[in-house]
Amino acid sequence: MIELFETDRYENDRHSSKGNQLKWKRNENWYKADNLGYEGLAEMVVSFLLAHSDLEKNEYVTYGCEQIRYKKSIYNGAVSRDFLQGRGELITIERLYKNTYGRSLYESVFKITDVKERLRYMVESVQNLTGLTDFGVYISKLLTVDAFFLNDDRHMHNIAVIRLTDGGYDYCPIFDNGGALLSDTSVDYPMGEDIYTLIDSVRSKTVSTDFVEQLDAAEELYGYNLKYDFGDSDIVNAVGQADMYSEDLKERVINVLREQRRKYKYLSL
Repeated sequence: MIELFETDRYENDRHSSKGNQLKWKRNENWYKADNLGYEGLAEMVVSFLLAHSDLEKNEYVTYGCEQIRYKKSIYNGAVSRDFLQGRGELITIERLYKNTYGRSLYESVFKITDVKERLRYMVESVQNLTGLTDFGVYISKLLTVDAFFLNDDRHMHNIAVIRLTDGGYDYCPIFDNGGALLSDTSVDYPMGEDIYTLIDSVRSKTVSTDFVEQLDAAEELYGYNLKYDFGDSDIVNAVGQADMYSEDLKERVINVLREQRRKYKYLSL
């Protein structure tokens, strides 16, 4: 457990569609408190399993679970290292686009009827603004992660690039997966309900409300760019690291992952 103080609190304008988690920064570490359920567990499990994929280590953020004492409360949550390391600042693709054109990227994208063309427009807009010529491959990886792990909070304010201190841009490692694995037990995915019904109810937010539809578009435009290599024992080991979470929560996450692994079998190495 770590005790954090008001001087460690951090607030920014990168709002989640599900509200803002309490966040802190202490030295080189970021801390986030669970807000609607078990976001910290989701962050840790996703990063643990991404280590069993063909992503390079620098392509995703590694999270651990942490208990946080803040004022008079104790929170479960997640901890991760600062991946910026003074190289620059995060800027969301929504803010980047709006700062340049004076209008919303989200609104511009959803004026387009075809999902594949929405994705193409989003990618080409970011490439034109940043010079990141492989942004389509990056987005393909991101949407694969979101589809597999059911991250329902990946909207334009939750996709970012790094604006470097020298004025250039770089890719962000994949981060902020707290909305994955049915973690919102307070509102959208209550405990006690059938997980297969809940899985079917999850909606994506990037260029479609259907994970499969937007992933199909990404694969058609930019290819297959992410494969997994983990088995059932890896899933159980990942979830088993989270001692502060109840057994029923952990069992639910294991069952969700088993179902998603079955559904996306074609992504296995």
